[in-house]
Amino acid sequence: MNIALIAHDAKKELMAQFCIAYCGILSRHRLCATGLTGKLVSEATGLEVLRFLSGSQGGVQQVAARIGCGEIDMVLFFRDASDPKPTDPSERDILRLCDVHNVPFATNIATGEMLIHGLERGDLDWRDIIRPRKY
Repeated sequence: MNIALIAHDAKKELMAQFCIAYCGILSRHRLCATGLTGKLVSEATGLEVLRFLSGSQGGVQQVAARIGCGEIDMVLFFRDASDPKPTDPSERDILRLCDVHNVPFATNIATGEMLIHGLERGDLDWRDIIRPRKY
């Protein structure tokens, strides 16, 4: 599976710790991430991570484009809910695209753990029936 990793600044360390905890599972999949999140995860885990631009410079849109093209199978987007600013339009686009293309989307560590455990058990294999891979 192709898994996208995105984290707001206040959640980047949590994302790195999450990836350390689940490194064994994540190592069997292709990872991509927005700039700094990808750098931190790669440095913390040694995992290979395809890095896009930083989120504020278009990285979130790059992930959204890949979702739209069927190239992302899961999104882990650890958001900072305490940030008072309204959700960025590109973040709403990712959520909408995940809904349209039936892509699992986690916004917090609890949901991320559920998806990772499901991935490990093989519960997410149904995706190949609904949307066959293009590669």
